Amino acid sequence: MKKTVLLVVIAPLLYAVYLTNKSCKECHEEIYDEYEHSYHSKTYFNDELHRKVADRASMKKYDCGACHMPAATNIDAMDQGKARPNPIHQEQKDAISCFYCHEIAYVKKAHKRNIIVLAKQAAGYKPTLYGSLENPDESDKHAMVKSPIYDRYVCMGCHSHKYNDHDLLIFQGMDEKQESKECIKCHMPYVRGGVEKMNKRARTKHRSHRFPGIHSRQMREKSVEMNVTASAGGDEIVIKITNQMAHPLIIQAARMKYLDISIMRNGKTIWRNFKKSPYEDSKGCFVIEFTGKDGEPVVIPSKAYGYGFKNNLRAKESRSLHYKVSSLKRDDKIIVSMWAYLTKPSCWDTLQLKEKSLMEPYLMKKIVYEVK
Repeated sequence: MKKTVLLVVIAPLLYAVYLTNKSCKECHEEIYDEYEHSYHSKTYFNDELHRKVADRASMKKYDCGACHMPAATNIDAMDQGKARPNPIHQEQKDAISCFYCHEIAYVKKAHKRNIIVLAKQAAGYKPTLYGSLENPDESDKHAMVKSPIYDRYVCMGCHSHKYNDHDLLIFQGMDEKQESKECIKCHMPYVRGGVEKMNKRARTKHRSHRFPGIHSRQMREKSVEMNVTASAGGDEIVIKITNQMAHPLIIQAARMKYLDISIMRNGKTIWRNFKKSPYEDSKGCFVIEFTGKDGEPVVIPSKAYGYGFKNNLRAKESRSLHYKVSSLKRDDKIIVSMWAYLTKPSCWDTLQLKEKSLMEPYLMKKIVYEVK
């Protein structure tokens, strides 16, 4: 894109008319329902994990808003510690707002985090929204324009990377060579139906706004591939894991994914890769743990100075894990499961979580291998 196109402002929404998420529902009912069931609709007020991490980071300022509450009109004040999230403001309650996401003109690459640049709107006119739809419709609320940004860069505004104030990388979703089309392929699959309730152009499909990911059983299952190699009389199990995703296995610092491996003989478990905690198996536990200035464990990423333990798989990376076991016998069953925690166990006590789903393991994939 040529630089002359960038007639933009790097700021919160400054328009006289803000189109709320619910106002979008009038015409885009199906997409609104998809969005409401997505994690883009989660914000400080309805996401316990995010709220507690943000409060532990600072009770004075709220500097998560650039990605988690971007439509807020007082985002600079919150970032500077002059204001806190307040549910009386609809722009804050709208989380990752429909209006905000469709106002992106450009994504500027920067060291600490990428910067989203919004399109400047002419005062007194209805706003122009942007997207990737061919031949888009207009409405009485807004104009609509196709923009190449939505195929190439739009996801990189928030899902690229984040360094904290101590210059430590605490989030890595995409590298600078990737484009949004890789994200859209998996996380915005085509689904049946038009984009509007009144499907004037008789469109047969649209991009889903559910943004399926770790909360989707189907997405979890296809995100990794696992294979087992073992033989009767041998004393080793080799498990090959392939990260099928176009991003690292662990992105969010709060997450954990781990292997649960057991050998069954005559209906009894004779070996397991850990007894009580996934942390016992450093090879099969994929997690990022942080340390403070003096090397002590730290839960809140913004306060971290270094890594205490970091085990991850890069995009498309394969790794073979070797486990020494007692002599295997024919018909032994090796059961390998990969599980995901939305919040790693090291966070539970510090954050005092109440939502059970954050502390329950979710099955990603399971295979059963019979020794021959």
